Amino acid sequence: MDITVDSTRAQTVAHQLIASHLVEGDMVPGSEIGLRVDQTLTQDATGTMVMLELEAMGLDRIRTELSVQYVDHNLLQTDEKNPDDHLFLLSAARRFGLWFSKAGNGVSHPVHQAHFGRPGATLIGSDSHTCAAGALGMLAIGVGGLEIAMAMAGQPLYVAMPEVWGVELTGELPDWVSAKDVVLEMLRRHGVSGGVGRIIEYHGEGLAQLTAMDRHVIANMGAELGATATVFPADDAVRDYLRAVGRGDEFTRLEADEGAEYDVTEHIDLSALEPLIAAPSSPGNVRPVAEVEDEDVFQVVVGSSANPGLRDFAAFAETLRGRQAHEAVSVDVNPTSREVLADLIAGGWLTDLVASGARIHQSGCLGCIGMGQAPASGRNSLRTMPRNFPGRSGTEEDSVWLCSPETAAAAALTGRITDPRTLTDSLGIPAPRPQLPETFARIEDMLQPPLPLEEAREVELVKGPNISSLPEFAPIDDDLRAPVILVMGDDVSTDEIMPAGSRVLPYRSNIPKISEFTFTRIDPDYPANAGKAKDSGGHVVVAGKNYGQGSSREHAVIAPRYLGLKAVIAVSFARIHWQNLANFGILALEFDDPEDHDRISAGDLVEIDGVHAALEAGTDLTARIGDREVAVHHRLSPRQVEMVLAGGRIPLAAREA
Repeated sequence: MDITVDSTRAQTVAHQLIASHLVEGDMVPGSEIGLRVDQTLTQDATGTMVMLELEAMGLDRIRTELSVQYVDHNLLQTDEKNPDDHLFLLSAARRFGLWFSKAGNGVSHPVHQAHFGRPGATLIGSDSHTCAAGALGMLAIGVGGLEIAMAMAGQPLYVAMPEVWGVELTGELPDWVSAKDVVLEMLRRHGVSGGVGRIIEYHGEGLAQLTAMDRHVIANMGAELGATATVFPADDAVRDYLRAVGRGDEFTRLEADEGAEYDVTEHIDLSALEPLIAAPSSPGNVRPVAEVEDEDVFQVVVGSSANPGLRDFAAFAETLRGRQAHEAVSVDVNPTSREVLADLIAGGWLTDLVASGARIHQSGCLGCIGMGQAPASGRNSLRTMPRNFPGRSGTEEDSVWLCSPETAAAAALTGRITDPRTLTDSLGIPAPRPQLPETFARIEDMLQPPLPLEEAREVELVKGPNISSLPEFAPIDDDLRAPVILVMGDDVSTDEIMPAGSRVLPYRSNIPKISEFTFTRIDPDYPANAGKAKDSGGHVVVAGKNYGQGSSREHAVIAPRYLGLKAVIAVSFARIHWQNLANFGILALEFDDPEDHDRISAGDLVEIDGVHAALEAGTDLTARIGDREVAVHHRLSPRQVEMVLAGGRIPLAAREA
């Protein structure tokens, strides 16, 4: 296979990581490359499908250096579905050779960073926030579950070679401003699609004051910018972190070469930043807190992979110390791991939180994925979380704002959105500067190692009644004839395609059942309309820019595919969802002229003749939609074209076996 690496060029950290794992392709932005995968991460909302895919492929044993299955999303046990799935995941981890993190151990991303992350490695995860591990100098990429299954089977990860976007940080963060405000500033400048096709690499003297967990906050929300990954150097801050978690011997320095050049450049003066907040209902809807002060607040939630470190919880606790939260505000705290909880106890911060009136929840994602802590209808909820898509909180008519722990603490005390910088004068509260321990708590007993191969082969998969096998899908028709049954606008998220939350996600391993919720946030009649069209050739949906942003959940592809979705025609696609469409044999097409989007209505018939030959011949196609011809194109590589024509990646692999 062909590999092209320019070893004479001074390299960025991102280029070094890619070059050291490149197994196929050229490092030219936009071209498809194949990367060797060292580690994988799955969580319970997506891992059930991954394990069913491993079963469908007949895999005996995973072939990665290390793979970990976490249980952190679906922790509520209101009936048998979630615990049944947890047992299935445990049996699958034992059968296929994965580590297993038990329910309540913590959110996958900070736990993985503490126990398994290492500079210079590649990590892919069936969770879009896997990019958080870039804080340690890793190349960490969120992908669909089938990409994880293929990597576990020893195959490379295929991605389009990204541009490397160098963001130089200078200066020092002012009081009451923290890492969350850095990434919110990036979102304020560039919105939710500004990072598409790029790896964001932070560098500069301003890094010196950002700890590895501060960097985790920033890297985590690179997913909200649409970036392929976020990368930081492995420098003294990473060394100090690995020492603090008892893994100092795993540190390897990894920094950009002197004179390395970036494809795109950016500069942020940290000293010029102010507290920022993302207003409902998009992470890109960012404005200064000072501009939206005095909005009443009824809930504050602290936690999630976007603010997972001890420092963030401690800063929140110290701001509330000795004071009771406002009477109208529900204060909810999700410790992101048992180790963080242990350190909060040891440092006295948990007592501060309890005394302030905060409710302490178990370690996990919980409110971030709509698994409890739903806010009141139409009432403002301030959260230190990564996303505020409509309805994601579990409340249909929600009003969720994203902010730093400092801004969250100010609202908890005052009952309204408040610039935290005013607390020093109004309440005499100094800016929090928590003194963290030199070593962090280390709890390993809830991480179960893989079984030896001979023992693993004796394990039977435990399948409860809610677990069904993957549906089989037929190849795409050569002559496509299907009606448009849904026309959508820009930035449609996977949460709108396939809702999260406690009502829907328990059916994550039951495709026929979960398909009943498909697109219902946009059109409650979609499942019924899709069912009517299924037997007569299926259907098409049309969307605007950045279609499929957000979660990596491949249910947002598998469920509409089950209901007969043949093609999506959009102005542009978010990276992970676009790849997931190809993985399951759905044709992803883009308008040559974006204005054609506005000329299409539900009910228009889409006709494309000779699909197979057209895909194999090139990237341009002509579709007849309604009464007019529309020029469209695809960005599929020859490998992806073969997948789509076969009906998806699993049928293609079966055919080649």
